[in-house]
Amino acid sequence: MKEIALQLSLCATLFLAACSTNTEKKTEEKYRVVSPLVTDTVYQNEYVAEINALQNVEVRTRIKGFIETILVDEGQTVHKGQTLFTISSKEYQQELLKTKAALKSATADLKSAEIELDNAQKLLDKKIIGKPEYDLANAKMEALKAQVEEAEADEAQANLNLSFTEIKAPFDGIINRIPNKTGSLVEEGTLLTTISNNKEVFAYFKVSETDYLNYITSKSEGKSKQVSLVLANGTLYNHSGIIETTESEFDKSTGNIAFRAKFPNPENILKHGASGKVQVKTVLKNAMLIPQKSTFEVQENIYVFVVDKDNIVQQRKVAPSLRLPQLYVISSGLSANEKIIYEGIQKVKDGDKITPETASFSEITNSKN
Repeated sequence: MKEIALQLSLCATLFLAACSTNTEKKTEEKYRVVSPLVTDTVYQNEYVAEINALQNVEVRTRIKGFIETILVDEGQTVHKGQTLFTISSKEYQQELLKTKAALKSATADLKSAEIELDNAQKLLDKKIIGKPEYDLANAKMEALKAQVEEAEADEAQANLNLSFTEIKAPFDGIINRIPNKTGSLVEEGTLLTTISNNKEVFAYFKVSETDYLNYITSKSEGKSKQVSLVLANGTLYNHSGIIETTESEFDKSTGNIAFRAKFPNPENILKHGASGKVQVKTVLKNAMLIPQKSTFEVQENIYVFVVDKDNIVQQRKVAPSLRLPQLYVISSGLSANEKIIYEGIQKVKDGDKITPETASFSEITNSKN
């Protein structure tokens, strides 16, 4: 019996020693901790953008007729005043000749009436005719004056219609699709093509009310509002743009407001109707940053383990205001002088005592982990 008791006592001693060793090992395990970093930082948002040319207009006919010539091709660069199309003009030339003849006739009649009025004045002065006869001659002359003015207007309109047979470029630009070919009969208002001035382009994009207010704050502080553009293939456009203006009201259905940025386009890469993403950088003053690796989520809330002065772990809820690459911007729940566990949060629980090992913020943000 003594031997059995001795053996049991020895086993108990070894078991307690092993437990003590494990406890010591657990207590001696070190956890890297870090303090939040309070600093000015910059974050970047991307917004889907629609690209519009600086000028993009439809070129339409202003008269009816057949297309006689097409002097440009699709995709061709043209200059302001350059003739693009001609419409059959014989009918309008004849109309102009008729109006010229009508004007000559009306002018001759007016001249004759003026002579008659002058004679009537002389006869009236000699009391050969009465005032009614003179007034009649004067009224005839005034009517003929009106006819001359009407004839002049008809001639001007005929000249204008004849000029419409040549369709010219309204500005320097690039010709787009030409749907009608030579010989096509076109009505007044028929679309001949569109022309785009792509030397500069507008990028329209919509932002939330929060981002709008951040932009206004940043603008009032005199910060430059340069933006970048990511093209549809994911490459970064090699020219930066400037935010020029915003719309006057928010869209009630989405809560967003539209911005307009202008980009130079010297290589003519950007085209009217293209798409992309505008990148807007915003400065945050005195932002409190913590590593995302230090956090864990419980029922859609974000928590960290805070280590107090006695090295006791306390689970605490924090409120992130923004998510950056590998970092959270914290709006409440932490102070700058507190320490949180950076590595090993899955090994501890609320109330544990640990051995902390302080790490610098730059060290952990520059590490690959």
